[in-house]
Amino acid sequence: MSFKKFEFDQKIVGGIEACGYETPTPIQEQAIPEILKGRDIMGLAQTGTGKTAAFVLPILQKLLEGPQRQVRALIVAPTRELAEQIHDNISAMGRNTGLQCVSVYGGVSKYNQIKIFKTGIEIVVACPGRLLDHLATGELDLSGVEILVLDEADMMFDMGFMPAIRKLLTYLPQERQNLLFSATMADEIRHLADSILKDPALVQINHCQPLELVSHKLYRVEKNNKLQLLKKIIKETKISSALVFTRTKYTAKKLAVKLEKVGYRAVALQGNMAQSKRQEAMTGFRNGQYQILVATDIAARGIDVSGISHVINYDVPDTVEAYTHRIGRTGRADHTGEAITFATSEDSRIIKLIEQTLDEKMTQLNSAVFDQEPASREPKLFFKGRRAE
Repeated sequence: MSFKKFEFDQKIVGGIEACGYETPTPIQEQAIPEILKGRDIMGLAQTGTGKTAAFVLPILQKLLEGPQRQVRALIVAPTRELAEQIHDNISAMGRNTGLQCVSVYGGVSKYNQIKIFKTGIEIVVACPGRLLDHLATGELDLSGVEILVLDEADMMFDMGFMPAIRKLLTYLPQERQNLLFSATMADEIRHLADSILKDPALVQINHCQPLELVSHKLYRVEKNNKLQLLKKIIKETKISSALVFTRTKYTAKKLAVKLEKVGYRAVALQGNMAQSKRQEAMTGFRNGQYQILVATDIAARGIDVSGISHVINYDVPDTVEAYTHRIGRTGRADHTGEAITFATSEDSRIIKLIEQTLDEKMTQLNSAVFDQEPASREPKLFFKGRRAE
């Protein structure tokens, strides 16, 4: 099947071709026709399934007709990185449409955002906090919104955004199309869906199952040996780029510094960083300046970087859903990936739950072999991917 089936306007077809898309993913195949019909959507899909294009493409198609230079589509995301990723996707796929989009989040100037509002825009991609600031002062008018998208609704709940979402809904017209996407369907998300969706089409793409193109490896290791194990795995493994997950912001920052000191091009991404530094880290990781990005779960939500060969769980996540989100950063676009997990004796319960979800045991490797090599060897990385010049 090709995108021709959807009969998109030629302006959108040009954007699809420029992005290199050839065949729709399962979620695109199921969601796009329903969105074009005007139906509400309850989408359950994990990271890496192509859901951003699943809602962006039909939104672009619908906005080509009707009034211009007023806000007609609102996309709400939990993190700045995800908001920027969606904005970039809209810019790429809608490059020929003339439709204007702005991303709205905290940590940057409000006034620059206000100036863009005044130029006239059709699409707003926003995080809840800054968006409500603009609405409270009357700087943004959402009375003409025809389509609302809530992306990563489960993460918005985890981050405590549900009261803000409910307040946001009071600024929107009652008659609108609603698209809600989530990787999991907790009771809270079901209640939210029931309250805002009208006769929704359910689009469900293995939302609880990690991607099949990812292999899963497990090292049993004590906490004080994790750093040495990580260094030696990186040294002995062919890695194009690696995303390393930690539980805390402090650990992410400290670990990135330690890796950098021994010669690896590593950078941290965590919530205490200024937006300019977060953007610098993401851009550097995307273009190959950094090969290792050390991040927390919340900071990493929205990372969309092609060619991540390895996800390393330096700290085991608290939930199976978090594991699924993490490893969804690799094994994308038909490429294989590898997920490596460091587990201490305290992590046995969550490892058992993850393996139940995988429906198989992780490949358990012996961390002791890494202690047999002399510590004096110089670190060396082997990269298949693009290098920064």
